[in-house]
Amino acid sequence: MIRVQRAIVSVFDRTGLESFARGLVDLRIELVASLGTAEFLRKNGLPVREVSEYTGQPPLLGGRVKTLHPTIFAGILAKRNDSRQLEELHAQGIELIDLVVINLYPFELKVTAEMPPEEAMEWVDIGGEALIRAAAKNFSSVGVIVDPKDYEAVLDELSRTGGLSSKTSRSLAEKAFQHVARYNALIARWFSDHQPLPEMFTLAEPKRLALRYGENPHQVGALYGRAAPFQLQGKPLSYVNLLDADAAIKCVSEFERPTAVIIKHTSPCGVASAATLAEAFARAYQADPKSAFGGIVGVNRPLDGATASLMTRHFLEVAVAPDFSKEALEVLSQRENLRLLRAPEEPFDALAELRTTAFGVLVQTPSSEELSEHDLQCVTKRHPTPEQMKDLFFAWKVVKHVKSNAIVLAKEEQTVGIGGGQVSRVDATEMAVRKAGKKARGSVLASDAFLPFKDNVEIAAGGGVAAIIQPGGSLRDAEVIQAAEEHGIAMIFTRIREFRH
Repeated sequence: MIRVQRAIVSVFDRTGLESFARGLVDLRIELVASLGTAEFLRKNGLPVREVSEYTGQPPLLGGRVKTLHPTIFAGILAKRNDSRQLEELHAQGIELIDLVVINLYPFELKVTAEMPPEEAMEWVDIGGEALIRAAAKNFSSVGVIVDPKDYEAVLDELSRTGGLSSKTSRSLAEKAFQHVARYNALIARWFSDHQPLPEMFTLAEPKRLALRYGENPHQVGALYGRAAPFQLQGKPLSYVNLLDADAAIKCVSEFERPTAVIIKHTSPCGVASAATLAEAFARAYQADPKSAFGGIVGVNRPLDGATASLMTRHFLEVAVAPDFSKEALEVLSQRENLRLLRAPEEPFDALAELRTTAFGVLVQTPSSEELSEHDLQCVTKRHPTPEQMKDLFFAWKVVKHVKSNAIVLAKEEQTVGIGGGQVSRVDATEMAVRKAGKKARGSVLASDAFLPFKDNVEIAAGGGVAAIIQPGGSLRDAEVIQAAEEHGIAMIFTRIREFRH
């Protein structure tokens, strides 16, 4: 049990500080505080000793050095069960500090990648972090609080028991070390912001959401990040729900026109753009109604009442949108289990994509290649019509989000057949053409990687495909192009591959 007689307080975020400090004073705990915090406490009528009074040393370097003093750190780090250390403190006239209440300069909120270094570095906290680490190191004798959300629980325990239990102190210390780890990771990330991949990849994010389970019920799952997903209604989120919602957000963000996507197992099964969101959703669902059952819907516009009414006709697991109108929320409330998620304004970690492997953590920059007509090469005598070119761009944007090997057939800004996740590209082509059926006639085809053999072109021609967009680069490009010429199919090379494993 830690008996708290003296607390040092130095906080930038003063949320809840007045009531917490008043509670400490009521328990006859002496307060020592840095200059700004001391002024705040005095204005609220609380007795406090300023750090410079405690140490006998005024702030140095315009306030850069305030709490970095042996008197403070000795008072925190002393082992309470070591008589020699306690005698040494007594001889030096140093008083013990039993509770450290610190939160750091808000580097994440204040510093941007474009900020001049000299200005950014002023938001790097030195003394506060050192105090946190010292207190956490000596957690068997000292409590440390870095989060105002812990004030109430700590004060309650002090009031009920007269001290802090070893369990509480250890938990607070764990949180403190996690706090400074993330703080330093943010600073390191700022230094490497202009490098695609730094020499050391640091990621330290707080747990925002405990999930019902992981990918399967016997697995444990959680979400870490800047903020928890904004869920407006529905059952608790699962690991798979969030994976699918992520896939939906990334797919529809490719498009400027009102667009809807239906996701199953992280891959699109139907995508459409239209003049209205309701029409886009209807066409996306119609693209593959069998696969869309139990799917995740993503849209790139605030969800309106008309679209919501169409959605209630189908069984869906999740809907993710930039926002939801009042009418849409009223309509969708009929489906109380349907999870409604507001898409984050700023996607998490847009600079890197991560995946764990048996060999370590794989990190890559996102695929952000956007094509224009100037980037494309028509390799056949026949050129796509303007309408076909529009659909080729549409299909290319979709195929980037389908599991490889990926083939997408599209017509009039609607997918009509998708083949993905196959170990053979010809199997993916056959699947897409089979799913499209009669709708394949006059459609365009997009392939996420080069077509290795002419058989893909022949299968597409058999279904009635009119134009193909693919990266090119196969050793048999000449044969593939010749097959397209023979079947009257226009073929475009992008010179960019878009695998998605």
